[in-house]
Amino acid sequence: MPSSEQSVLGHPVVVHADADALGRAVAAAIVERALEARAAGRRFLLGCPGGRTPVTTYAALAEQLAAHDYDLREVVIVMMDDYLEPAGDAWVQISADAHNSCRRFAREDIQGVLTAAAQPGHALPDENVWFPDPAAPADYDVRIREAGGIDFFILASGAGDGHVAFNPPGSSVDSRSRIVELAEQTRRDNLATFPEFPSIDAVQTHGVTVGIATIAELSKAAAMIVLDAGKRGAFDRLTAGEGYDPEWPATVFRLIPGAALHADRAAAGAA
Repeated sequence: MPSSEQSVLGHPVVVHADADALGRAVAAAIVERALEARAAGRRFLLGCPGGRTPVTTYAALAEQLAAHDYDLREVVIVMMDDYLEPAGDAWVQISADAHNSCRRFAREDIQGVLTAAAQPGHALPDENVWFPDPAAPADYDVRIREAGGIDFFILASGAGDGHVAFNPPGSSVDSRSRIVELAEQTRRDNLATFPEFPSIDAVQTHGVTVGIATIAELSKAAAMIVLDAGKRGAFDRLTAGEGYDPEWPATVFRLIPGAALHADRAAAGAA
């Protein structure tokens, strides 16, 4: 059974037995918001990261939405970021089939997982998976705002530097969707996330990302997830201090009403 306590600024910290239990709990919180959106007759916007951390949450979410016969055509997946590569004087998204492509992850590990559990005719459409456009990243914030904001944002913290999406240490609380140069520690963290990289030299240097203000101002609720012993340092940073710490951008969750920090016992250092 999970245990909880009040943390900085009244945000709950919930420690779960393992990643599966965490995934079920976060999925239940998402579904509660999704059912409210359905009852109000509006679309449900879910902010999503790629990577290993949210995998159990996506699996549990697929099962729980299917149990409520939720029509995924009313769900919008708002992805946080993607890797970029140079194309002349511009930056473009890497191939959607690349092993570390966030578009590939969204297609296979979010859209595919949710659709596989849905009733016939209730599949999540391609056009309901959104990404910031590197040619006009600021337009992403406008699009989200005009759609009513993000009903629930799943967040994850970088292990080594506390990056959230691709926001590096030092990111301003006022930052919005933009192209950024990835911090070296963020790139090193990605060697663990994407073992197909032979070395840090192969990891992209730039990405397009939502900003800190995008997350803080446009989210109605959120869950910050930290998993495994490798995130123990991140857990300690997220549970110390108050407000937003630009040197650990994942602390942005503290600015979102209704946000909670979820960890497994390994990340929390629980016996």
